[in-house]
Amino acid sequence: MDPIQRAHDIASGQYGVLSSAQVRRCGLGRREVRGLLRRDTWRCVHQGVYRVRDHEFPGLRHRLLSAVMAAQLALGAAAFASAETAARLWDMQGLPLWDGAVHMTIPAAGTQRKVAGISLHTWATERSETTTRGGLRLTVPGRTLRDVLLRVDRTAAVCLLDSALNRGLLDTAELSRLAAANAGRPGCARSLPWWRLADGRAQSPLETRIRLICADGGIPPDDLQHPFYDAQGRLIGVGDLWWQGRRLLVEADGRGPHELPEALLYDRRRQNALELACPDLRIIRFTWADLRFPSYILTTVRGVPVR
Repeated sequence: MDPIQRAHDIASGQYGVLSSAQVRRCGLGRREVRGLLRRDTWRCVHQGVYRVRDHEFPGLRHRLLSAVMAAQLALGAAAFASAETAARLWDMQGLPLWDGAVHMTIPAAGTQRKVAGISLHTWATERSETTTRGGLRLTVPGRTLRDVLLRVDRTAAVCLLDSALNRGLLDTAELSRLAAANAGRPGCARSLPWWRLADGRAQSPLETRIRLICADGGIPPDDLQHPFYDAQGRLIGVGDLWWQGRRLLVEADGRGPHELPEALLYDRRRQNALELACPDLRIIRFTWADLRFPSYILTTVRGVPVR
């Protein structure tokens, strides 16, 4: 097989990147590599790590996977993704849009090493706290949350906890142990109360944020993912946040302005069925834009009288 094709085959299984050691094993010398770089067929990501242009695919997820693999190749076998990067790899929801930064943990012996675009950490991590997923080394979900909760604000922290529980990445029973394991680390006192706010019934960061606003305002919902039944006892819908005394259902509407008409039609039919079966029901929808005005959310919920 042609050495360049052999190298490209390796890159195709590593999210479009490969190391200089792998390049040499394919039989490519420095002159051939310089030619590939000069023609912009390859790009140098880190020292000794290359990205193949033919394997650059659109989409934020692929760029994340490629960046983490490149960092892994640059730092060596002892490095693994951690903190925010590991949370993204586990698809935990609640962090801001990825800005390109990659968080990796390395042994303490490598603290003097600086690699552009990579945030290096030297947290002591047990072998049992790391795993491999899709060819990438990363911390397990519980350890990921231990690290990331020390670095984010309360809202992002609870969103991540809710997401991890909802996705089945860990169990509620594990939370107290994980919180206790962070004792003595910088930021542990600040983040300790946040673990107790987690609720795996929340299905989106928008639901979590609305719940926190209402709880902070003294009007927490009575239930999440509340079921509604018709007169024959058949399930006709499930609501995001429910206030029993107010007979109030709040829906977290995270759809964008270009949502498919079919989805909007289904949602309207669902709402009509709920209102028909429960004529005393009040339904309110909040969107991401409403989060900019927490007082509006609180005033709206409080404005529905207790019956």
